[in-house]
Amino acid sequence: MPTDPGSEEITDSTGSIKDLILEQEEAASLIKNRSLLEPNEIVDEERIVGRDTQLTDITQHLRVAISNERPPNLLLYGPSGTGKSLIINAVCQNIVELCENRDIRFGVIQMNCQNVGTLGAAVYELARKVANDIGTTVDVPEHGVPNKKKWRELYRLINDHYDTVVFILDELDMLVGRRDKDEPAFSRLLYQLSRAGSTDEITAQVSVTAITNDTKMMESVGSRALSSFTPEDVHFSDYDANQLREILRAREDAFHEDALSDDVIPLAAAFAAQTNGDARKAIDLMRTAGSIAEKTGADEVREEHVREAQDKVEKNRVLEVTRGISTQKKLCLFATAAVAREAGTGAAKSPIGYRVYQYLTGTLDSDQYHQETYVNKMKELTTYSLVETERKSQGPHSGSYLEFTFGENPETIIETLREDSRLDDVHGDELRTVVNAQLNQ
Repeated sequence: MPTDPGSEEITDSTGSIKDLILEQEEAASLIKNRSLLEPNEIVDEERIVGRDTQLTDITQHLRVAISNERPPNLLLYGPSGTGKSLIINAVCQNIVELCENRDIRFGVIQMNCQNVGTLGAAVYELARKVANDIGTTVDVPEHGVPNKKKWRELYRLINDHYDTVVFILDELDMLVGRRDKDEPAFSRLLYQLSRAGSTDEITAQVSVTAITNDTKMMESVGSRALSSFTPEDVHFSDYDANQLREILRAREDAFHEDALSDDVIPLAAAFAAQTNGDARKAIDLMRTAGSIAEKTGADEVREEHVREAQDKVEKNRVLEVTRGISTQKKLCLFATAAVAREAGTGAAKSPIGYRVYQYLTGTLDSDQYHQETYVNKMKELTTYSLVETERKSQGPHSGSYLEFTFGENPETIIETLREDSRLDDVHGDELRTVVNAQLNQ
């Protein structure tokens, strides 16, 4: 039987693939428990740091489930990476165990809404997750049926298998979908789920926990949903550098003993503290720094590995966010980041950003929107934690403007966006000249 010449070449030059895998395993001598370096890993409660108030509040709200009572609806809000999903999952995991001991059928169904396009898709995904949790299948197709049938199937699955169910809707504000009378899809989802217990179609008790980074999400919720959802609010603030150091020290045993130099944890915490106190970023920095150190054959993780990891993590996060946004949002973001870079402050005034946006759309022969639309698109980008907005005054007779402040290095955003070939016609030197001319007016 003929062999693949490519396969022979690999084994001739490097030995067998198994040998290569074993070599790499031997070289990877710094990290011993990679799961502890996964930001979304549900960790033991002794590793949860800096969230005592939120942990107590959520526990008090949800504990009634162990008495077979309906927990209240919750709204968890605050910046990305501040422990919202970590805490709610940790509490629910313990309630599930306590309910099992009391023969109470308590279910927890979590859905991240970021990649769910429509209300119908969201309802089907919830039904699918319930079916997976109880080991059965969904009896209606995903496409080609009215949403009412999907809702009935979801209710049937819940009624047959749960006494109480908590739906955790992560990044709920991302479920915009098709609007109905200017009401976004997430508002209609909240309305249906939160009123489910008051209908004849469902006998189980339903509680909804909405998680969002957008502090103004509830302003977009319709009046019907507001009156039926009425959540208990739990706010999550940024972690400070000290808390981030504690979080990383609580996961230090992910590495072998003496695998970290003394400056690794303080530096990783400091980098994460600069970008909204994001614990996910701090943990990701540690993991990436460890992987870089292993690949280079280092005997420990050192400062230079953290600095290299910082560059890599920033670019990866920006790439992940920008990959899915529209061309117009990319142009708005690119123009604003260019202003922030040249200003040297990491911030850009909206009027200057808009004039640079006009230059970009003219250069690329692209559609050009009014300043109000530019501002709205930049505001929408705040939900990705790339920028923050603040209204400022130019003086008593000059009106006001929005200032956009970047959480990431503007240069990193520009470099990442330049991977889109549609920006090839924007020349770097000319862009800098245009931006500086606007800044010096």
